[in-house]
Amino acid sequence: MSGKELDGRIAIVTGGSKGIGRAIAERLASAGATVAIAARSIDRPADDLAGTAAEVVALIESRGGTAAAIACDVENEASRSALIEAVIARFGRIDILVNNAGRAVLEPVAQMTMATSYAQAEQYLFAPLHLSLLAVEHMKRQGEGWIVNLGSHSALPIQGTLEDNLQAETGLAFYGALKTAVHRVSLGFAIELLQHNIAVNVVAPVLAIATPGTASLGLVTPEMAQYMEPIEHIAEATVALVARPPREQSGVVGFSYEYLDRIGRPTMTLDGTAVHTPRSPALM
Repeated sequence: MSGKELDGRIAIVTGGSKGIGRAIAERLASAGATVAIAARSIDRPADDLAGTAAEVVALIESRGGTAAAIACDVENEASRSALIEAVIARFGRIDILVNNAGRAVLEPVAQMTMATSYAQAEQYLFAPLHLSLLAVEHMKRQGEGWIVNLGSHSALPIQGTLEDNLQAETGLAFYGALKTAVHRVSLGFAIELLQHNIAVNVVAPVLAIATPGTASLGLVTPEMAQYMEPIEHIAEATVALVARPPREQSGVVGFSYEYLDRIGRPTMTLDGTAVHTPRSPALM
């Protein structure tokens, strides 16, 4: 026995072919979970961003972990259902669902088309809702489960005057509204599902994270460096949110390293072999 925290767990990570999803998938695997990498990009990129699910599977397996690539377009209801069915058929259960997939369109509300609005809502709100409902039925039968939804600091109340926020908040209104809904729905689910021993939590960056997606938005620049955080923190926070029994930890909105600071958990490297950021144990 390896004695890893998540030994025997079956996890799904949507959007696991690149960026935050990839990092979370790597860290879940290094903590012992078998990870289903759900993405549109299986053997080749489905868009202009580099990264495929097959590459992540190969990386995880090279480290001694277990993973599988499963095609899923989270904007498509049938594809979402097929993902859950495929994981059950292959692994027999679903212990962890990480709803990560989504590519932000940061446009002023007045410029965003309704088609884009609907697509963003499908990715960030309705897909996590639908996948959670599908997974919950299996988790109930198992007697336990863990759901983690990706949140955002954009969901927090805006501080200062409107003029103060003109540059920083332009283009974030609809994205922030969707993430606010994700936070609230997650907390409601946590209340409703506690009786079934299913935890529902939120993990979110404190600062921006350098990913192919944020790079495509022009956010990864030398000037932005002070506003960026290492991707390892959000991956570690995700593991922390699924490591404890559901009844002990549900309804948490964990902001990456701030959450880890609070619980006194060190951030590990994605392969789980070294400490990335040490922390002192939390004082009880």
